[in-house]
Amino acid sequence: MNRFLFTPTLLLALSLVALQAAAQKNPVDAEGHQWWQHAVFYEVYPRSFADGNNDGVGDLNGITSKLGYLHDLGVDAIWITPCYPSPQVDFGYDVSDYENIDPMYGTLADFDRMAAEGKKQNIRIIMDYVINHTSDKHKWFIASKSSKKSPYRNWYVWRDGKAPNQPPNNWISEFGGSAWKFDPTTGQYYYHYFYAEQPDLNWNNPAVEKAMFDVTRWWYKRGVAGFRLDAVDTLFEDPDLRDNPVLPGKNKFGDPNTQEIYNKKLPGVHEVLQNLRKVADENDAVLIGETWTKSIDELKKYYGEHNNELQLPMDFMFTRVDKLSPPEFRRQIAAADAAGGWPTWVISNHDIERSYNRYGDGAHNDDIAKLMAALYFTLRGTPIMYYGEELGMENNDPKRKEDVKDPKGRTGWPADKGRDGERTPMQWNDAENAGFSTHEPWLPVPPSYKTHNVAAESKDPNSVLEFYRKVLALRHTNSVLLEGNYSALNEEDPNVLSYLRTYKGNSVLVALNMSGSAQKASFHLGAQGASPASLDPLVATPGAGANGPEVTLPAFGVFIGEVASR
Repeated sequence: MNRFLFTPTLLLALSLVALQAAAQKNPVDAEGHQWWQHAVFYEVYPRSFADGNNDGVGDLNGITSKLGYLHDLGVDAIWITPCYPSPQVDFGYDVSDYENIDPMYGTLADFDRMAAEGKKQNIRIIMDYVINHTSDKHKWFIASKSSKKSPYRNWYVWRDGKAPNQPPNNWISEFGGSAWKFDPTTGQYYYHYFYAEQPDLNWNNPAVEKAMFDVTRWWYKRGVAGFRLDAVDTLFEDPDLRDNPVLPGKNKFGDPNTQEIYNKKLPGVHEVLQNLRKVADENDAVLIGETWTKSIDELKKYYGEHNNELQLPMDFMFTRVDKLSPPEFRRQIAAADAAGGWPTWVISNHDIERSYNRYGDGAHNDDIAKLMAALYFTLRGTPIMYYGEELGMENNDPKRKEDVKDPKGRTGWPADKGRDGERTPMQWNDAENAGFSTHEPWLPVPPSYKTHNVAAESKDPNSVLEFYRKVLALRHTNSVLLEGNYSALNEEDPNVLSYLRTYKGNSVLVALNMSGSAQKASFHLGAQGASPASLDPLVATPGAGANGPEVTLPAFGVFIGEVASR
């Protein structure tokens, strides 16, 4: 007798499970690559990208209006920094409701329109997910602080002080001062790694894990294709609340300098990431990690032993190569390429000074911006652009403390001026406020908007924007750049960073002059299985060219060429 009755409902459920399983294993090529391995990601800071209602603050309708531009640029997915309801203590990284949109950015209906338009433009939506903490205005925390007997009490980390007027231990907040705040309602302290208005969730509580996982399911049903996970290192704390070791000196806020071994990078983080990955795989979604690491061995852990944690942990060590140094870039690229997962390349974001300033020499900044684009778009892996990078947007740091909007800058001034400088409005044209808004924007645009904007650069074939478009078009259409292996070339050259990408007998050579003087480089590729009769240019900056196996490069010049064999 058959023990199972296959009802129509059960058959439908089984079909859906099968479809989900097929989706997560649906490769985009014969090598089994997933969609996110071929995609170019683009970070949008919603306050600053496009102002749809002209109130001086960017919004979702503004983003929707620019999706055609992003499609034409060559963007496949946008990561939107937090747009949930928030008191905006930390510009949205203090979330008061995970399943809604802050009115300053629009409504859920606006989000749905954006997602629908994204689908038309073949652009996926990635949400920023703040999983370490909530706002102190979140309903969970309001309930938690109301009473020690509240069902939500254990959703956060509450402890008695070690003595009257003394916090439980010596842990220091990322933004200065003790990481503990006393609450007189119940006479206990709560833990906050970031601002006091950002209480840490207690990830040792299964109810917290379930609620947070359900949030991701809610957004997946709304069409979201993945999440960038904020501050994943800080999810767990030592249950015994041991003091962190004290190091010599003080931090930038004047606090004791402590080694964060008991409240950061604890093993429980990886179990959470593995479980989040299971939910993501059910939805053909990607998880990007804000993973600050000091070594490749640390970075490897975030992929998981079986590549079952983050698909794309950000390699911020790459951003710490803060000068044009071929030897340093070679070391970092080789290490990331050998880490066992799919590399993720970032050169700036909303927390890091713009690459145009970090690498620029003041005289050749546009050429250097093109060089950096050629670098991180031709490596094996997935690049994550930052809005305006394609224009050569530069930092516009505040000159006076009273002009600072970022609370981090107000606290750390003048040693730390905050992150306003890299968060200024997108530069669309040379009209007032760079075409971002007819209203005075929330942050001032830099003077460079007159020349570095979408409208002007679209008309200039030698602009930074047009170079980005060329390299992105090449990346999307050249199978060697999408699939090929990476091999460093001429590793003793102190001026020219060069490497070979190879795939199914085809090769592309990339040569980048990181010096301010003209250079020549000769390539003998017998060891790589290529014997070039010529190097045919695919993308090159003016003055760069090849004669047989020799490449000539002007100052900060770029040559990307196909190896034509004999």
